[in-house]
Amino acid sequence: MKVAVLIPCYNEEKAIPMVVRDFRAALPDADIYVYDNNSKDRTIDVARAAGALVRSEPLQGKGNVVRRMFADIEADVYVMVDGDATYDAGSAQKLIDRLVTGHLDMVIGSRLNTQAAEAFRAGHHFGNKLLTGTVSHIFGDRFDDMLSGYRVFSRRFVKSFPAVSSGFETETELAVHALSLRLPVAEIETPYGARPEGSVSKLSTYRDGIRISWMILQLFREERPMVFFSLIALVLALVGVALGLPVVVEFTETGLVPRLPTALLATGIMVLAFLSLVAGFILDNVTRGRREIKRLAYLALPPLEDPHERRA
Repeated sequence: MKVAVLIPCYNEEKAIPMVVRDFRAALPDADIYVYDNNSKDRTIDVARAAGALVRSEPLQGKGNVVRRMFADIEADVYVMVDGDATYDAGSAQKLIDRLVTGHLDMVIGSRLNTQAAEAFRAGHHFGNKLLTGTVSHIFGDRFDDMLSGYRVFSRRFVKSFPAVSSGFETETELAVHALSLRLPVAEIETPYGARPEGSVSKLSTYRDGIRISWMILQLFREERPMVFFSLIALVLALVGVALGLPVVVEFTETGLVPRLPTALLATGIMVLAFLSLVAGFILDNVTRGRREIKRLAYLALPPLEDPHERRA
């Protein structure tokens, strides 16, 4: 069984040698790839000196790097981890074993129960719970740490994943892909620590939080269009009723429509509500077709076999 460790990184000169060495010790038979994303420091040199296979992705953003890694690398099991040395390499085999023995397609290394107070920056723990909770309410409650950068995938998952995001919102896209296709997934608690001295996080709290929220909204519209457009139709209908009801009452009492602009506005809003509902019906059928195509692409690849079962 071929295992590939995929490490996307940008300006991780201080941390990447430790990441490569730790994963080489934890998974001695794995191929370790470092994908550099236009680093301005010596990330490429120190990663290569540590023994990694170094490649580059010129399009800036973690999502672009993930798309390139998934397209380029051939393996049976993929371990994806950030290059900041905050994740525990010793947990890699445990994640892989859970993937293989459980016949799963993705296992996430959850960070939420870490005891290191300095591991999460201010507000990140709350933001993670808020965004993960939002996805859980919309798509299904199967993850506690949706934004973890430590994951193990099957080949089936990697080669059928239609990556479209460009930045840190790629973790959200990975989670929703698994939830929309109802793929077998799991989470395992893993240690999580602070960055090494001199290493700086590339995550922008507000900018990336907004981008992740926008990605959730886009995926909500694309994967659950009936619910999305029905909610819009409901809001429009309530506004239309609120504006039009006094006009109707006045007409029934007097036979006159003195507030003609209000009546026209209420009518237009109700028409928009109806159109939104129709759009939801149409796009729901389109989404079903897209989901079937993604499912067929997933099923076209063989499942991951447990070597112990095969020997038995």
